[in-house]
Amino acid sequence: MPGRVLSVASEYVPLVKTGGLADVAGALPGALAGQGWDMRTLLPAYPGLIDKAHATEEVWSHLDLFGGPGRVLMGQVGGNAVLLLDAPHLYDRAGGPYGNPKDYPDNAQRFAALSWVGARIAIDGLSDGWVPDVLHCHDWQSGFAPAYLRFSGDKRVKSVMTIHNIAFQGNASAALLGELRLPFEAFNSDALEYWGHLSSLKAGLATADVITTVSPTYAAELMRGDFGMGMQGLLAYRAADLTGILNGIDEDVWNPETDTEIAHRYSKTSLAKKAPNRAALTAEFGLTGIDGPLAIVVSRLTDQKGIDLIVECATDFVAMGGGLAILGSGEAHLEQALKDLVKAHPGKIGLRIGYDEALAHRMFAGGDAVLVPSRFEPCGLTQLYGLRYGCVPVVALTGGLADTVIDANPMAQQAKVATGVQFHPVDALAFGQALRRLVDLHENSKNWSAMQKRGMSQALGWDTSAATYAQLYESLTA
Repeated sequence: MPGRVLSVASEYVPLVKTGGLADVAGALPGALAGQGWDMRTLLPAYPGLIDKAHATEEVWSHLDLFGGPGRVLMGQVGGNAVLLLDAPHLYDRAGGPYGNPKDYPDNAQRFAALSWVGARIAIDGLSDGWVPDVLHCHDWQSGFAPAYLRFSGDKRVKSVMTIHNIAFQGNASAALLGELRLPFEAFNSDALEYWGHLSSLKAGLATADVITTVSPTYAAELMRGDFGMGMQGLLAYRAADLTGILNGIDEDVWNPETDTEIAHRYSKTSLAKKAPNRAALTAEFGLTGIDGPLAIVVSRLTDQKGIDLIVECATDFVAMGGGLAILGSGEAHLEQALKDLVKAHPGKIGLRIGYDEALAHRMFAGGDAVLVPSRFEPCGLTQLYGLRYGCVPVVALTGGLADTVIDANPMAQQAKVATGVQFHPVDALAFGQALRRLVDLHENSKNWSAMQKRGMSQALGWDTSAATYAQLYESLTA
């Protein structure tokens, strides 16, 4: 039978976002409501969020929350209940959720507090009588919550720990054990200890009833040393409790038929209307004479995302007739390398440093292909947006990219199921070959259009994934 779930996260669309975690946390409540589950989401009350969520009802409070008083205020966002942890001494700070610009030195305390409150609500409920059946925690920021729940001795509430990106682990000094209200006897390799330190992610993975991550392939990869980042042994030990569930996208927000951010709306039955979007995009980026595919990049500019491979292969791609429009920000050396490429190839490569949501929509509408050469990618949303907009993905064969894009190899083309281009290994040689295949595929307009339409026909929303989460919750509460 459906029940109640407390989701604990550090980000939540549309209130606060730095990455894909926010999209998932923001989408799950509405998606699960369709499955009959009542989900409320607990997150920190960063500056301005109380007003944005119209959070006025106090439903929990404590006088000593890791250095000061704290209370939980309930509000509504898009018809879904949000619980904002109002603790000004921890969260009332200018800048991003985690630092300004460097990480705040007390992040261990800040997010241990979030985890501790999540566990207390799971055990005691809220003052309005709402008591969860399942505690669902997201990434390191809420990783201590399953541990607090386990060490409390409460066995009624079951816990789920979701890994969105294992690269971020919430490591902290073991000297904080007592201050973080964690039992000293649990500081061992089976629970809290991680290479002589604390890790909130490790704590969650060791103590949660089940573990999920955001794609089946990433779940398998995490048990290998080249992807597990020190956690692979624990995850292999808990393999029976580990499940990969693909993320979805908001198909109302990302819909070329209704998208108000693009000048010319279109569908898979009116793909010709994509052409004026391409013309507008080339003009916006100052590009001219692009005879081959116009490829876009919408990404954090980091080595993890394979941006160095784009730098290495861009000149050959331009020589093949391709063009590039790039949006993102990140590592300084990669930003500079891309700026140098623009200078070297005027009119063929365009760059915008930063992030602009409206521009991203225009890029997917106007681009022929989207490049996602990530070295690892837990799920990825960029390739899903590409499929939705007929912007053919070129992706590395890893994580959720492997699970969501069907490579245009000869058999897939013969079976008429291909939706994009995959490459492996993740190096410049293989990526360069993938770009050559992209150019060749683009030259056959009939087959290219068919591949675009297949991508646009995929079910990319949350219905299937929400049903899988609902089944998981039901198995825990049966």
